[in-house]
Amino acid sequence: MPQIVQLLASPVHRYLGRPADGPAPAPPGELVDEVQLRAGLGIVGDRYFGKPAHREASVTVIAQESLPPGVDLVQVRRNVLTTGIAVDELIGAVLTLDSGAGPVRLRVNRPANPCAWMEVAIGPGAWKALRRRGGIRCTPLDDGALRVGPVEVTISR
Repeated sequence: MPQIVQLLASPVHRYLGRPADGPAPAPPGELVDEVQLRAGLGIVGDRYFGKPAHREASVTVIAQESLPPGVDLVQVRRNVLTTGIAVDELIGAVLTLDSGAGPVRLRVNRPANPCAWMEVAIGPGAWKALRRRGGIRCTPLDDGALRVGPVEVTISR
């Protein structure tokens, strides 16, 4: 059964400047058991919430199957880590997730391409390994909540 493995709602950007300088420290409490989403705005409390430049990419989803063992949302800076969902194949679709608090629809707009920071955050070769497997950038179409645990998935094309 598909699952939401982790959720991240971080109020800060950790990857600023040059990768050689290293990331800023992670704030406490950015990994959570539940996130609140607002239609067209993103995840409440996240660094991209309500930012006009990020409305088409305010929620990012990545498949655990795309990541090396031991890597999670703290390194890749996506919002939703799933297992059992081939998220990278969903560009142009509407992904509906229901983790027990009611369905939340996400319009899948484009890939979440990895950046050079992955070489620092994960290790050498990570940028290349995550190409075409870096997750998806979405716009929430509904207000609602997502929780860690089993999730019902519907895909509309």
